[in-house]
Amino acid sequence: MTDQPRTMASVAPEVKAVPETVTAAFDEFMEAFEAFKEVNDRRLGEIEQKLTADVVTRDKMDRINRAVDDQKKVLDQLVLKKARPRLGSELGRGGAELSAEAVEHKAAFDAYVRRGEENGLRDLEAKAFSAGSGTDGGYLVPSETDTEIGRRISVVSPMRALSTVRTVSSAVLKKPFAAAGLSTGWVAETAARPQTNTPQLAELSFPTMELYAMPAATQALLDDAAVDIEAWIAGEVDIVFAEQEGDAFIRGDGINKPKGFLSYPTVADSAWTWGNIGYIATGVAGGWKSTGPSDTLIDLIYALKAGHRQNGTFMMNRKAQGDIRKFKDADGNYLWHPPAAAGQPASLMGFPIAEAEEMPDVAANSLSIAFGDFRSGYLVVDRAGVRILRDPYSAKPYVLFYTTKRVGGGVQNFEAIKVVKFAAS
Repeated sequence: MTDQPRTMASVAPEVKAVPETVTAAFDEFMEAFEAFKEVNDRRLGEIEQKLTADVVTRDKMDRINRAVDDQKKVLDQLVLKKARPRLGSELGRGGAELSAEAVEHKAAFDAYVRRGEENGLRDLEAKAFSAGSGTDGGYLVPSETDTEIGRRISVVSPMRALSTVRTVSSAVLKKPFAAAGLSTGWVAETAARPQTNTPQLAELSFPTMELYAMPAATQALLDDAAVDIEAWIAGEVDIVFAEQEGDAFIRGDGINKPKGFLSYPTVADSAWTWGNIGYIATGVAGGWKSTGPSDTLIDLIYALKAGHRQNGTFMMNRKAQGDIRKFKDADGNYLWHPPAAAGQPASLMGFPIAEAEEMPDVAANSLSIAFGDFRSGYLVVDRAGVRILRDPYSAKPYVLFYTTKRVGGGVQNFEAIKVVKFAAS
């Protein structure tokens, strides 16, 4: 195969201008992936002919592989930025007019945030029989800002977007779950009908924990009537909330935070029981088998029952994707496929890939790849309302906004999520 220096140079890790549009970023990403395939094909050909790849070829492939990751990261950031809608001052989502009560709440909230005037919010929350006050926990954010924070988080956090989300008004959600269904049996027409076994119910508990952020603003910023205070607060807290809860949903220990699915006990899938997460071992500690590495992924897919498998999604970080991007099937086709369009996920063996940087890197005994029906498998619990407490005293001359929400989470169906363990067994 002949070298094509012009194509290689176009995606080499050189300093390039950041593309300004999603279309331009997607084009550069696809260009980088095509160059990656070309060099990887050359590497595999060298291994087949000489049992080893040329050092120059390996280095070039690694550089282009990193370039593909960088281009995908830029593309994701542009798509995310485009997905963030502006908050209208007096319009609801889709341009619909807000109710008189909502407009009154927004005006009172704006006065509280800018000038610390509490009377308007006190009156409104008294009318609503709210227990909240400025002295014991702040005031509820208007519904449009509250919804906007949740929407932005669902875009940033793949676990929230993939999981089932329940909003509750209490501190704990208790959910009964039938680990096994009704017993049945065949009988003759005139034979006795013995009583079947009662299904066993497991009660799962999902407590909500407090997540907080404390953005600071100068009084000059608050006095500027041109500044959309609600949009500013949402913009300040959405990313940090998403990062914190996204990490907790994957690897949180359940102590003052949600319990991530990687924190539950894991067992070999052949010995799976309720309450554990089943894993498929790669056969090599900290790596893939030298021959047929994709067999592990096939075993992982078919470890799920058909009802869950049809809704399956892979979850891994960019480094793990970098390894899998090199895999081919027996016919020489790549198993990893780039997104069909900007804003869509890449796919692996026909299933979408959710990128989560909180997933661990490949290492000895790591659980670096998950595959599951996360809608059935994981439950996110939101306690209604985001609260803000204005603090103009603790960090003068700045005004702090102690912003809190309560969120919990945990596995609700242990047979709906499987993982790859990079271990010998």
